[in-house]
Amino acid sequence: MAEGLQGRRAAVAGWCLYDWAMSAFNTVVGTFVFSRYFTDAVAADPESGARDWGFALALSGLAVAVLSPVLGAIADQGGRARPWLAVFTALTVAGSACLFLVRPDPSYILLALVAFGVAATAFELANVFYNALLQSVAPPGMIGRVSGWGWGVGYLGGLGALVLCLVLLIQTDRPLFGLLGTEDAAPVRATSVLVAVWYALFSLPLFLLVPDRAPSGLSASEAVRRGLATLAGTIRHAGRRANTVRFLIASALWRDGISTITAFGGIFAGALFGMTTAQIIVFAILLNVSAGAGAIGFAWLDDRAGAKPTLLVSLGGLLLSGLAMLLVGTPWWAWAPDLSLPLDFTPDQQWLLVFGLLLGVFFGPAQAAARSMMARLSPPDMQTEFFGLYGLTGRAIGFIGPLAYGLATDAFQSQRAGMSTVLVLFLIGMALLLTVREPPRG
Repeated sequence: MAEGLQGRRAAVAGWCLYDWAMSAFNTVVGTFVFSRYFTDAVAADPESGARDWGFALALSGLAVAVLSPVLGAIADQGGRARPWLAVFTALTVAGSACLFLVRPDPSYILLALVAFGVAATAFELANVFYNALLQSVAPPGMIGRVSGWGWGVGYLGGLGALVLCLVLLIQTDRPLFGLLGTEDAAPVRATSVLVAVWYALFSLPLFLLVPDRAPSGLSASEAVRRGLATLAGTIRHAGRRANTVRFLIASALWRDGISTITAFGGIFAGALFGMTTAQIIVFAILLNVSAGAGAIGFAWLDDRAGAKPTLLVSLGGLLLSGLAMLLVGTPWWAWAPDLSLPLDFTPDQQWLLVFGLLLGVFFGPAQAAARSMMARLSPPDMQTEFFGLYGLTGRAIGFIGPLAYGLATDAFQSQRAGMSTVLVLFLIGMALLLTVREPPRG
């Protein structure tokens, strides 16, 4: 491994640190802090807030679905990826910072949704160009490990951002050491500024240490023309890449399941188990630790046994731990003893925490191995385009999880019924993955 990394350590470190940088946005703004602030304090009521937030996510997803394969194909023709990555990084940082202006009043709803929508769209598009750099950064035979390290470092980055939010802004009588007041929910709003600074600061190593791909020499107009033509040809002849298409659909299903858990996990824990915001943040911190450990710990399995076996193990773990979480607090769980953990959680909350942490262990490998599998399936000169298609399928299918969750919750008047739909996504994705042939590792 040392020989493989020789001369590439700085580039690998810079690439992984970008995951550390971007995870703060997903964790703090998209999942655990700002999204809940919007529904609880900005919107007229939680129901309309959840509806508006979901609408913003849907529009963002539509924009990503349309733009990601197009921009990816154009970037492949132009050669360079870092300028695109820099533009979308800057947009994510700016959109995050603007969320500080959103005060706890319904008159700020439009500002919140526009700023979040821009940031969320730019965030996903940045991912396309970031992921496309994996194959050129990773030493031969180490794509799985580098991908896993990136996911693991990313989860730890989300953890670090959450801890800072908790210690500096939320769980303190003197936010930011007394420099910030508490009126108009300023400490919660300031978490978006912390995310912006975090993202900007820790994304710099990638731009300083990771070499870009060589420019093709084509003019901008020619790169656009050839990129669109190449994309059209790829879609037109998709039948020739049936193996890749099956993987794109399979991975989109389980990625949608994971996204649904992260989007509704805080709501599930709060509504069904009565967890407070502080408890959910503690839960999120511990979950990021387990997810980071899982991503890093399973990284060796990807390169040793392959991405497909790693994914099958991970999906099996997600199914079993997810099922256990759904049983907590039901008559089928009445036999369970109290855990007596040194935390201020009820017995059912403690069991939810335990199975949630187990679930987190398999989060990282399911996503890291999917990324390395996509890199192996992509032709070397079409990496960005194929990761654009990876983003497209994720967004095209991405409405299924939230829609199924909402329909099942409404039909059965049960959050458990809603969350159970996620297990169906994992199961179908796992079954489809069994039909995918993994390319030889190299």
